[in-house]
Amino acid sequence: MEQRLSVITIAADDLPAMRQFYVETIGWQPVAENRDIVFFRCNGFLLSIGKREQLAPLIGVSPDGSGFRSFTFGYNVPTKAEVDTCFQDFKAKGVTILREPTDTFFGGYFFYFADIEGNVLEVAYNPYIPLDAAGNAVTHHPIDHL
Repeated sequence: MEQRLSVITIAADDLPAMRQFYVETIGWQPVAENRDIVFFRCNGFLLSIGKREQLAPLIGVSPDGSGFRSFTFGYNVPTKAEVDTCFQDFKAKGVTILREPTDTFFGGYFFYFADIEGNVLEVAYNPYIPLDAAGNAVTHHPIDHL
């Protein structure tokens, strides 16, 4: 299997509300959707948001679950100033901020926020993750010295 992802899916309790958050609050545009699922084209993969009660049986698991899901979504930007710009924009829109912008010991800068169903997203500047002109993460520089 190649080392890549094609689609990342969020299971939503309230798909219309989640769609509204990602479209109206975050500013993303769907590339395909119907009453059960919505797809957003990201850099090199699709993010889909589907109805939890329909996704769980397809997987073969219970739709019940709560709390931290043991993963976050990261959105990296090329400068600390862009982290602050995103933070101010989301704060003004009433987005749930989980951690305000914070400097890291390695020169990074980030904040965390949650979508309306508690999925955790990070906006970060990380000097060890170079971005190309399209905003794609190119690699991760060595960190064994940290």
